[in-house]
Amino acid sequence: MQLREDIRNIAIIAHVDHGKTTLVDQMLKYSGTFREHEQVDERAMDTNDIERERGITILSKNTAIKYEDTAINILDTPGHADFGGEVERIMKMVDGVLLVVDAYEGCMPQTRFVLKKALEQKLTPIVVLNKIDRPNARPNEVIDEVLDLFIELGADDEQLEFPVIYASAINGTSGEEPDEQTETMDPVFTTILDHIPAPKDTSGEPLQFQITLLDYNDYLGRIGIGRVVRGEISVGQQVVVLKKDGSQKTFRISKLFGFIGLKRVEIQEAKAGDIVAIAGMDDINVGETICPRDHPEGLPWLRIDEPTLQMTFLTNNSPFAGREGSYITSRQIEERLLKQLETDVSLRVEPTNSPDAWTVSGRGELHLSILIENMRREGFELQLSKPQVIIKEIDGVQCEPVERVQIDVPEDYTGPVMESLGSRKGEMLDMANQNNGQVRIEFKVPSRGMIGYATEFMSLTRGYGILNHTFDAYEPVAKGPVGERREGVLVSLEDGKASTYGIMQLEDRGMIFVEPGTEIYAGMIVGEHNRDNDLTVNITKEKHLTNVRSATKDQTAVIRKTRDLSLEEAIEYIDDDEYCEVTPETIRLRKKILNKNEREKASKKTKMG
Repeated sequence: MQLREDIRNIAIIAHVDHGKTTLVDQMLKYSGTFREHEQVDERAMDTNDIERERGITILSKNTAIKYEDTAINILDTPGHADFGGEVERIMKMVDGVLLVVDAYEGCMPQTRFVLKKALEQKLTPIVVLNKIDRPNARPNEVIDEVLDLFIELGADDEQLEFPVIYASAINGTSGEEPDEQTETMDPVFTTILDHIPAPKDTSGEPLQFQITLLDYNDYLGRIGIGRVVRGEISVGQQVVVLKKDGSQKTFRISKLFGFIGLKRVEIQEAKAGDIVAIAGMDDINVGETICPRDHPEGLPWLRIDEPTLQMTFLTNNSPFAGREGSYITSRQIEERLLKQLETDVSLRVEPTNSPDAWTVSGRGELHLSILIENMRREGFELQLSKPQVIIKEIDGVQCEPVERVQIDVPEDYTGPVMESLGSRKGEMLDMANQNNGQVRIEFKVPSRGMIGYATEFMSLTRGYGILNHTFDAYEPVAKGPVGERREGVLVSLEDGKASTYGIMQLEDRGMIFVEPGTEIYAGMIVGEHNRDNDLTVNITKEKHLTNVRSATKDQTAVIRKTRDLSLEEAIEYIDDDEYCEVTPETIRLRKKILNKNEREKASKKTKMG
């Protein structure tokens, strides 16, 4: 069997923030793929605004680097479990992986998750120990941790013989020893060429091309990205798509794109081993195989991760509806959600009994909150219900998603953290003291116990703790309530503007969410009550002026800092009888029933029922 020595296909995998996107930047720079004066942004692979702001990769991207006479196709994958479906499919397109591990943090939950997927596909690994320049880097211990993880995940003898490169992606240095760094990425490139297998050259056989990723373009429609597994593909060729239901559709390939650097370039043909994008058919989906008409032979179907969390998206019907957004109607929201389905294969959108509401299911809070954040930036207004985990029936047993949680905290905070996760039905798996006064604890916790936990965790550890969690499996539903909000809320009685006087009157009742001068409507949540019941309050109250001079008249009113909730915090915070109202400018919390008397009647009915 001939090999295509002119090409290598690798995926770059890592835990969030271990530096893989920065590493790809340096590889692009040092390979000479860009012209001398071409401006390259930092984290060039993260093209979406939210990716750049948060420093995370959401969508898998591919780039091609020319090194000497070899084209190296690199797929940058998300490190977050909510986008695990992308990671799994990308493994089918490559022959090896570059596993990037932080030289101080070591193996984290996502390292385990992405490495498990790579080993299952029998891919050849190379380990890059990044951030070797950190003053507290511990390369030898981390390599031992990585080796232990390989063994635990069932790596075979060949996979255990992985080469190690030590690098500082931010400084653009790499080497085969921690203290022997060269100011190039050559050691990384030569290790890829020496260790990653070249694809088999089967260009004389009938075509097989599998759609692994989807993109969308207003001019070309749907674009399918994948690897030519066998044979050759060319512009103008008549092919068939093998659909999931067994049917076949014929179409002509109108455009074919290859990749050079960060650009997509039009090409006329590609052959086995190439990673390309094709256009010409609107109705293509992930997992489908494209073949010649006279030889329809499908590849095994790609598994797509099922959603684990769902929320109701509704049109905004609050008193402030339509003030801040451009797109507010049910038709506009539905069109936008259906457009998202074009490229996001782990998302589900289902209609409800109401024409103004949809059940949207995704892989986790981050997955859904990024969709919501993109929508609000585009000018949409909508309301959201409390997230609910998706219960599945497995062998006649009701099962719920469970997450593997890893926590790094200073020793002083271990007691409160263990107690808080215990109350959320967490089960401790492991606990290890690090050499710097830190403790690493691993738990298994039902996913519903993790909704809203991040905020509580940051308070418990005064911001010193690091929390990571990733979907583990479905297990029988834990009995009893898990992670319910304990505190009630302060709800506005009237429409108006929050006044400094009104806020000061309420400060001893709990934490306030709104600043003085904020416009308020009756039924809007303006703070958290420090007891477990809801309290209706008048936050718009003004001080009555009198002509009596007070002895303390010159005292200036000083109010405590209010709590500003981010989108994720707001979604996690709401209860079953509340909505989160999202507009391009504001995030508000509100009761579903705005009128105080009607709300109290409904609450009595619920208790009696």
